[in-house]
Amino acid sequence: MPSTKTDEELLAAHVAGDPHAFSELVYRHRDRLWAVALRTIGDSGEAEDALQEALISAFRRADQFRGDSQVTTWLHRIVVNACLDRIRRNKSRPTSPLPQFESAENAMPAGDDLLEQRETQLIVAQALAELPEDQRAAVMLVDIEGYPIEEAARILDCPAGTVKSRCSRGRSKLAKRLEHLRNPNIDEPVQDPEGGQGAQ
Repeated sequence: MPSTKTDEELLAAHVAGDPHAFSELVYRHRDRLWAVALRTIGDSGEAEDALQEALISAFRRADQFRGDSQVTTWLHRIVVNACLDRIRRNKSRPTSPLPQFESAENAMPAGDDLLEQRETQLIVAQALAELPEDQRAAVMLVDIEGYPIEEAARILDCPAGTVKSRCSRGRSKLAKRLEHLRNPNIDEPVQDPEGGQGAQ
C-alpha cells in the first residue's frame, strides 16, 4: 500500500535509516521526474542516465535537504541540474525529436488526422530541443510542466526575473521556428546553422 506519509516525512525517514522510504518517494514522483528529464535533455537514453545520476545524488544527499522548499522542488532541481550537466559534458544539442508519452494503442496511426497530429508533435519537440539549454529548461518547466514562475525559479536556482526572461526568449524563438504551423503558406524555416543558439 502507498505510504500516507508526506514527502518531507518520507525523506526524513530515509535519512533516519528506513530502507523503503526513498523508494516510496521516488515511486510517488517518478513519472513527472522522468518527463522533466526527458524534455530537458531531449534523448531518452541520456535522460535515463541523467535521472539515475540525479536519484543517486538525492539518495546520498538527503541529509542536506534544508526544508526551505518542497521536497519535489528539491528533487526537480537535482534532476534538471543533472540533465544540464550532461548536456554540457556532451557539448552537443539533442538532434532527435523528443518522444511523446503515449500508450502503445494511442501511438498507432489511425488515420490522416492522427498522423498529422504526431507530425506536429515531433516538429514542436524538435524545435524545443534546439533551444539553448537554459531557455529550454525554463520553457519546459513553465509552459509544458505548468510550474509557476516562482517555483521554476526555485528549481532552476535563479531569480524569477531570469526565468521570465529565458521563457520570453525561448517563446520568441519557438514562435519563429513554428510559424509555418500557424500559416501553411509559409515554408518551414531552415534550422539555425549554430544549432539554435542565441543570446542567453
